[in-house]
Amino acid sequence: MASSTVNEPTRAPGKSELRNQKPMPDDRDESELLTVPDGWKEPAFSKEDNPRGLLEESSFATLFPKYREAYLKECWPLVQKALNEHHVNATLDLIEGSMTVCTTKKTFDPYIIIRARDLIKLLARSVSFEQAVRILQDDVACDIIKIGSLVRNKERFVKRRQRLIGPKGSTLKALELLTNCYIMVQGNTVSAIGPFSGLKEVRKVVLDTMKNIHPIYNIKTLMIKRELAKDSELRSQSWERFLPQFKHKNVNKRKEPKKKTVKKEYTPFPPPQPESQTDKELASGEYFLKASQKKRQKMEAIKAKQAEVLSKRQEERKKAFIPPKEKPVVKPREASTETKVDVAAIKEKIKKAKNKKLGALTAEEVKLKMEVDEKKKKKKK
Repeated sequence: MASSTVNEPTRAPGKSELRNQKPMPDDRDESELLTVPDGWKEPAFSKEDNPRGLLEESSFATLFPKYREAYLKECWPLVQKALNEHHVNATLDLIEGSMTVCTTKKTFDPYIIIRARDLIKLLARSVSFEQAVRILQDDVACDIIKIGSLVRNKERFVKRRQRLIGPKGSTLKALELLTNCYIMVQGNTVSAIGPFSGLKEVRKVVLDTMKNIHPIYNIKTLMIKRELAKDSELRSQSWERFLPQFKHKNVNKRKEPKKKTVKKEYTPFPPPQPESQTDKELASGEYFLKASQKKRQKMEAIKAKQAEVLSKRQEERKKAFIPPKEKPVVKPREASTETKVDVAAIKEKIKKAKNKKLGALTAEEVKLKMEVDEKKKKKKK
């Protein structure tokens, strides 16, 4: 028989075959796969992505303080113009003191209403329109941190808030440069606008400052992190060895009480019942005495007490008449022979001093001088 030359159809690989297949080796490192390449941006959300629009209308409203009324009235046409580009309506109610944003039939971006809500919130928290309008961009986010309830004492809260701002706003400016965020401290809130990574650091610094940790410590850490991020080799490594470890110096020491109460050991048994007056009398034998005998015993105890007190009082009175102890009289010692002054020797010294003129030579010195002069004269001849 001739063999059939018909080509059979190729079989699809089964589940067992797919399991046994080894993954293709990838030359790239894990660090390269995890990191986003420089210059890459997510494509913007366009009308082509959602041609049918939104199903329902959404709206958000927020109140604003009275002092912001003049500024909002001035910049509201610019706010409407920025939101109309994204097909979002904005209304300003000066009577109620509120701002409202709502979507329209033409709105295609479902997340733009959330960004519009953040925009009016930032405007209410004293952020300028030029900075607040950046929130409509895809790569910009915002964070409004409430700090009013973190510190109870009003004076302490004001001091810590001022510490966050720094002298002439220097601390806040340094924080803005390191995090690439715009930060606005107003009243009981801190508003921040910038990238997500920067907002995370800003929140940490603000909360730490309110917990009495100086912002300079966090700024130093951020500066080190910024330098480490430039090195591509250190991206996949831990940075803990490079970061400084600050110790808390101002530890609140709790005042210890003068009288310490030592807690007794716990026992499941109740304490023993205290003895009554009858039990005490039975133990001492007073219970069986007659009334006259008890009275006599009481009188004797009172008299003994009185006698004790009387003897103490008499002793105290006698103390005033007891003469104080006198110090023993010390006899003057006779002058020792060693310390006696030699009067004769002193007299001789005085006589010699009188005979001798001030600056004059002694008799021996004069004789020696005469002899030296004679020798010199002989040598000259």
